[in-house]
Amino acid sequence: MTSSSPIARPFDFDRSSRDETALFLAEAAIAAGPAVMDVYGHGDDVRAKSDGSPVTLADLRAERVICDRLARALPRAPIVAEEATASGDRVHVAERFLLVDPLDGTREFIARNDEFTINVALIEKGRPVAGAVYAPALGRLWFGGDQAFVCDAPVGAGLPNPLLRRPIRVRPAPAALTALASRSHGDAETEAFLEALPIAERRSRGSSLKFCMISEGLADVYPRFGPTMEWDTAAGDAVLRAAGGVVLNLTGAPLAYGKIDCDLRNGPFVAWGDAAAARRFGFR
Repeated sequence: MTSSSPIARPFDFDRSSRDETALFLAEAAIAAGPAVMDVYGHGDDVRAKSDGSPVTLADLRAERVICDRLARALPRAPIVAEEATASGDRVHVAERFLLVDPLDGTREFIARNDEFTINVALIEKGRPVAGAVYAPALGRLWFGGDQAFVCDAPVGAGLPNPLLRRPIRVRPAPAALTALASRSHGDAETEAFLEALPIAERRSRGSSLKFCMISEGLADVYPRFGPTMEWDTAAGDAVLRAAGGVVLNLTGAPLAYGKIDCDLRNGPFVAWGDAAAARRFGFR
């Protein structure tokens, strides 16, 4: 059995900075860490959802922790969470709403390679304005609002001391780029896209860790042409934007959120650290 999370304090978006909001979302993500790692440590029966994607007990437990915490602190804010949506709950979005992915990288979780994350984001007017990405098996937290930060965050220890949080920023694109690709979702379109760029190195990472690596200046570009949902990308997108990067669709527009007419599905996108590089390679 996992211990219950602390009682969430009331939170007011209108009186808080975006960095304060990102820290509040980070608390919610961290609170779900023990539930995820309890299952990770003991194994789990994997089931398939209606779309064929896997779901584990860790997904369900983490979502319950996060959504209960957010609902207590923000009783009027719509919450869109992956597993509740998959089970048939009505999706309600507004000018401001929350997106929750309780276990991004379920395949990485099942493969036991530690590259899975807990993601929580705030969307305002179609944009991710604050978000937190927590990798409990790695003990690492990224969050961003006006600025982006990274810190060590061991499971069960709560929010790290502010003195241990390090500001992060994307890097200017070098002449030869470092590209990131999904560990579990390769496709021919991604290969063709990368072949057209001056790539010096390619790395594979699971879940939202790809956004976080670009945010830290450790890589330059991450294309994704396969299917994703808004909860898959929102928190990582928020951190990357706070670090100075961009996530663009194939027309060069920022990736938008709250797309009810598309059932919250994303189209193809490319995450860039350096917006000037995006323009240089045809994303305007």
